[in-house]
Amino acid sequence: MLVGAKRRFCSMKSISNMKNCISPAIIMRIKEFGESDLLVYFFTLDMGRLKGVAKGARRSRRRFVNCLDNFCLVDLEYDLKGKGDLHFIHSGKLIDAYPGLRTDFATLSKASFMIELTEILFPWELPDRKMFELLKESFRLLANGGGGDLIPVIFEVKAMALGGYGINLEKCCTCGRTYTGEGTAVFKPGKGGIACLNCQEITAVSTGMSPGTVEIMRLIQSKAPDVFNKPAISDEIISEIKPVMKLHREYHLGQRTKTSSYLE
Repeated sequence: MLVGAKRRFCSMKSISNMKNCISPAIIMRIKEFGESDLLVYFFTLDMGRLKGVAKGARRSRRRFVNCLDNFCLVDLEYDLKGKGDLHFIHSGKLIDAYPGLRTDFATLSKASFMIELTEILFPWELPDRKMFELLKESFRLLANGGGGDLIPVIFEVKAMALGGYGINLEKCCTCGRTYTGEGTAVFKPGKGGIACLNCQEITAVSTGMSPGTVEIMRLIQSKAPDVFNKPAISDEIISEIKPVMKLHREYHLGQRTKTSSYLE
């Protein structure tokens, strides 16, 4: 569910003939910028991934009380400049700081991985409301102590699908035979899909997937609005999904995420 009816759309207002937007945003990264400013990378519900300058934020945080920190969900007010330009951030109002994300290194690493994967999958100024909601809900559950490795695993499967890298789980990518949920399937990274045992043996780079794992991944990749409201996922299934997604991610994105080493 979105964060309140009033936050469904980017509300516009004019200040000194300048068009401004107030939109829910997740703070992704913060960098010092000049003597007193902050460079803020943020992911918005309405405009996608943006970056902007918070003038004087390091000297006085009156306009940004407790909201310019990694992972925070805020109502951010910023101007609308041309594509590719830095936006000027006027103010922010904290919605949720997700303090539980900072309680230990493992949880912090999981949240950082989610941010990094979002940055890789979604270019600047490409809105995706489903991805925004996925990131927000993942942070909420993780901050509340949810699920060990379950939350980042579900997040990665769903995020890759939303980013255009869903895994074909319907049929053998070699012979084309429909997978009916009987017997082991074999994941082939180069094809981005599964193969039957007649066409592909299990190897270090073509890992096996049980019928239960294939079904759970189908459910996660589906268009269901609440991807976390799924049947109980066993540790065995999680242990099968993790190497599949590692192979899939590194092959199709062409890089190893910096934060993934802390999770493996």
